[in-house]
Amino acid sequence: MTTTDPHPYALTATALGRRFGHKDTWALRDCSFHLPAGRVCAVVGPNGAGKSTLLALAAGLLPPSEGTLTTLGTAPAHARSRVGYVAQDKPLYPQLTVAQTLRMGADLNPARWDADIADRVATGQGLDPAKRIRSLSGGQRTRVALALALGKRPDLLLLDEPMADLDPLARHELMATLMSQAARHGTTIVMSSHVVAELEDSCDFLLLLGDGRVRLTGEIDDLLDAHARVQGPAETSPLAPHTIVESRVTGRQLTALIRREDPLPPDWHASRPTLEELVLAHLRNPASPPQPRHTPAEGAAA
Repeated sequence: MTTTDPHPYALTATALGRRFGHKDTWALRDCSFHLPAGRVCAVVGPNGAGKSTLLALAAGLLPPSEGTLTTLGTAPAHARSRVGYVAQDKPLYPQLTVAQTLRMGADLNPARWDADIADRVATGQGLDPAKRIRSLSGGQRTRVALALALGKRPDLLLLDEPMADLDPLARHELMATLMSQAARHGTTIVMSSHVVAELEDSCDFLLLLGDGRVRLTGEIDDLLDAHARVQGPAETSPLAPHTIVESRVTGRQLTALIRREDPLPPDWHASRPTLEELVLAHLRNPASPPQPRHTPAEGAAA
C-alpha cells in the first residue's frame, strides 16, 4: 500500500496527556506511539479509556495538556485541510438537505473535493438527497457524515465509533468503501470501536488504550505472532520464562495467554490468539507487565 503523504508517520505522540476540569482528571496520560502512514488502525478500549479524546487531539480540536502530538508531520491544527474527522455525535446542520450539506462540503474543500465518492456514500441504500438532516435516522446521518469526510479526499481519516448506528448491510458496504479508499489513495484510517471482532478483518495496526494510557500498540500480525494461548497440565510450571498476560486453572488444566520468549514444552498445546482474545486479556489484566518498547522502525511504540 502506498501513501501520497511523504512523512512516514500519520500520528506521532510523545508523553501525550490531556486533562479536563480538575488537575487530577486525566483523559489521557503519558501516551507515546508512532502510527505509520497508510495503515488502517483500530483504536480499542473500554468506555473512558481516552479514545475520543485522542481522536479529537489528532484532529486539532483539543490542545494537549502535556507532551506532544504531530499529525502528518506537523501540528494538528496545521493539518486540518488534509484530515477527515467523524465524531460520535455526527454534528451536521439539521436545517440543510443532504444535497445542500454535500454542496457545503464542496465549497469548503474546493481543491480536493471528490463529488463522486461523496454522492455514492451519502445516497447509498436509496437515501433521498432532498431530505433534511433533521429527518434522517441515526444510520442515515452517519452516511452523510462519512460522505463529508471521504469527499475531502483526506490523507488521514479519523472515525470515532463510525459504525455504531449502522445496520449490518450498511456497515459491510461502508467498511468496503473505507478499505477501497485506503487501498487506492493510501489514506491512513484510524477508527475507534467497542466491537473488536468487526475490526479484525479490516485493520492492520492496533492502538489499545486502558485507563488513559497506551497498553499495546503495533502491527496486528506482529502482536498476534508475539503472543500465544497455551494449555497444559497445571502441575507443571513451564510459563516462568515467558511474560504472562493472563492465566487461569480449571481442575488440573492451566490456560494462559503469554508473550512468546522461549520454546514451550512439547506436551503443551499452543495456538495463535484472535485479536479479541488478545485485547480482552490485556484489558482484564492492567497490572500485567507493559509491552516492551521498540524503535519506530520496528513498527511499535516509541
